[in-house]
Formats: sequence, C-alpha cells, structure tokens
Amino acid sequence: MTPEELANLAHLRRARDLIDRAFALPLDVPTIAQQAFMFAAHFSRKFRAAYGETPYSYLMTRRIERATALLRAGASVTDACMAVGATSLGSFSSRFTELMGETPSAYRAREHDAVEAMPPCFARATTRPVRYGARTVGTTAAAPGKVSRNEEAVQSAAV
Repeated sequence: MTPEELANLAHLRRARDLIDRAFALPLDVPTIAQQAFMFAAHFSRKFRAAYGETPYSYLMTRRIERATALLRAGASVTDACMAVGATSLGSFSSRFTELMGETPSAYRAREHDAVEAMPPCFARATTRPVRYGARTVGTTAAAPGKVSRNEEAVQSAAV
C-alpha cells in the first residue's frame, strides 16, 4: 500500500468517526467529504471501496442503530426519528424497515427482555442493523431462509 493510499484511509477514518460521533447533526456528503479533504464524488467512491457502503448509507445505519436503543427504552417513533437527526419520518421508517426487517412501531411494541439481559457489548452486536437481501414486494420479513439478528437473539434467549 502506498503512502498516499494510507493517508486516504486515515482521512476516510476521520470522516467515519465524524459520522459515528455526530450522527444526530444535519450531515450531508459534502460536509463529511470536507473532513476527508476530498471532493464529494471522489470521497463517496473511496468510502464505498473502503467500507462497502456509501457515506449516506453508513450514516443512516448508525442513526437506525441509535434509534433502536431509544425505541427499546420506550421513546415514540417520532421522538426517536428526530433524536437521531432524521428529518423525514417516512424515509426514516422506510430505512428502519429495510435494515431491521420490521417497522419502528412493531419493533417498539415487541418485548426486548432478551436484549436487556445481555451485556451492552453483546446487545450492540446483536441489534446492529443489517441490510437484508431482496424481499417480496409488500412484505417486511427477511428474505426466505434468513433469520434476522433480532429473531436469533430472541430464539437463543428463549433456549
């Protein structure tokens, strides 16, 4: 790896850390790209190559991850949406459903005793949002044959 590539990775890490730290602020790709000392389009390409998803997708995944904790604690869907920096309840709900396999309201209404009984490090890993494969139109379940991490946690806690 060349020194320039190493420097680019350090800049990308700085930008990713900004997303992790300031996920609730109104961030956009040009603002994040400034932290990496790159133009927005170049930054998006490099970020995707390094981390496997676009900067905006990574930002929304972090927001959904934080929103799940708020929903488990009893916050309303609207309050969780606004607390994590999402500006549109509709796009937040769509992304939440895409990543978690169920609507925010269904997630909030479900029992989370298994997650609450876990050490925090295991709870974070277990409840981390994961993009599910293709779904049948009109359903929110994971792709056939796949079990969501949430379902796995509930099943393993019940055993």
